[in-house]
Amino acid sequence: MKSKKDIKKKKQEQANVEIQTQPKDAVQTRREFLNTLWKGLGVVAFIELTVVFFGYLFSGKSENESLKPKQLFDAGNINTFQKNSVTIFRSGRFYLVRLDDGGFLALSLRCTHLGCSINWEEDKQRFICPCHASAFEINGNVQNPPAPSALDYFPVLIQNGKVMVDIGTKLTRTRFNKEQAAYI
Repeated sequence: MKSKKDIKKKKQEQANVEIQTQPKDAVQTRREFLNTLWKGLGVVAFIELTVVFFGYLFSGKSENESLKPKQLFDAGNINTFQKNSVTIFRSGRFYLVRLDDGGFLALSLRCTHLGCSINWEEDKQRFICPCHASAFEINGNVQNPPAPSALDYFPVLIQNGKVMVDIGTKLTRTRFNKEQAAYI
């Protein structure tokens, strides 16, 4: 019979043989492992940044796509809107303005200051924001600050005697320009 000492000695010799038979290249230190890990993470980060950069450069939007109507809202016949009038369309979230010269302008219901809903004051012929008292002319220009710019507007199309408003495309501006209105 083998004694406990002999068994222990034999196990220790086997362990020494296993340790000695492993090549030194197969054992990786913690420092080497972490260096390899950091290099790999750096490569992954570089690839991600490259993909984002090229995705931004070639986003796929052409200039022609931005001119296409996205969501048309039928506001009604041209004849139903008198000159120098304002009609609210709450479901479309805009005011349809018929200017003195016959042009149509669709103004957003939101104030450009903090986004409060504006109201039309018929007697004073202006839009007023109840939150901070910003006032806007009938064409959307700022009459009384703190609003920083004119009311946003939606493109208006006139097709077959009907006024159509593209409520899917909200445009920002600093001041009113006649090119923003649609004419017959």
